[in-house]
Amino acid sequence: MARPPGHGPGYEVKRQEIIDTAAALFAEKGYAATGITEIGDTVGLAKGALYYYIKSKENLLVEIQERVLDPLLAVAAKIQDLAAPPTIKLRLLSEELLNLIFERLDHIWVYEHDYRQLTGANLTRMLERRHEFENIVRSLLTDAMEDGTFRKSDPTLAMLQFLNMHNHTYQWVKPGQQWDAKFLSKTYCATLFNGFADGKCDLAALESAVEAYKI
Repeated sequence: MARPPGHGPGYEVKRQEIIDTAAALFAEKGYAATGITEIGDTVGLAKGALYYYIKSKENLLVEIQERVLDPLLAVAAKIQDLAAPPTIKLRLLSEELLNLIFERLDHIWVYEHDYRQLTGANLTRMLERRHEFENIVRSLLTDAMEDGTFRKSDPTLAMLQFLNMHNHTYQWVKPGQQWDAKFLSKTYCATLFNGFADGKCDLAALESAVEAYKI
């Protein structure tokens, strides 16, 4: 979001700090249970001063959602445009999604749990953006079915399988543990792709090709 006219560079630094703080508090306590006064107290601002940086509590939730969706949709669009087989695109998208989960665990928690707290146009827009990402995953899975790599099946169910395996990682993953995003992506995709291809997916060839397409 662009800096409003008249605000100095320190304004944006503080605003980003407020969003970070809100994400951590919402992830710990839930959006509904976190008051605007508590957010202000944590960042050292009275309620009136806090509203100088944010429009509303709901706007903080919008900002957190966008911090997840903006990079996710941007990288998904780039991957979708690659001149690569759909399985490679899916593997790349898998790793990028997991990288985002590792980098923004508190944001992902809020993204998954609290988006229904949005109202009106905010909720409509966020649902549309979520569906945009789901449609990219579905289209890549459909491509893999149409080129014979995966067996024909319901692409929506396949999309849900793909996303459910990835999206729930935030509930148990701990940064710095033995499993990083790349390892989990390889493992998840091996499980999913073998299932989608009835055990006939050449995973070794897939992994040898993935690095060449990384963006």
